[in-house]
Amino acid sequence: MKNLKRISLLVILMTLVISCTTMKNDANAPVSGKVESIEGGKDGYTAKITTENKEVYFATISIVNVGGPQNYKQVKIGDVVTVKGERWKTEDENHIKVTEIVSVK
Repeated sequence: MKNLKRISLLVILMTLVISCTTMKNDANAPVSGKVESIEGGKDGYTAKITTENKEVYFATISIVNVGGPQNYKQVKIGDVVTVKGERWKTEDENHIKVTEIVSVK
């Protein structure tokens, strides 16, 4: 009986650790897609990115969040971009605060 409790506790603990790791990695995974539109802002812009899976992300790209002017890039409509950053979802929209512009093609 004691071993059964220990094994059950170990399984629950492992499940918790794996699920937290999976959620964290998914939230920081890069987003790649085609830039559909751009809206200018005070120190950057918001690009609407559509992925190959037809997911739409509103990517907020600012000089401050990417680490300064040396890391900042202006994308154009039609560019295919890959960005990393903090993602969140509202009721019907996906957002990402870009902290790194990985590539622009």
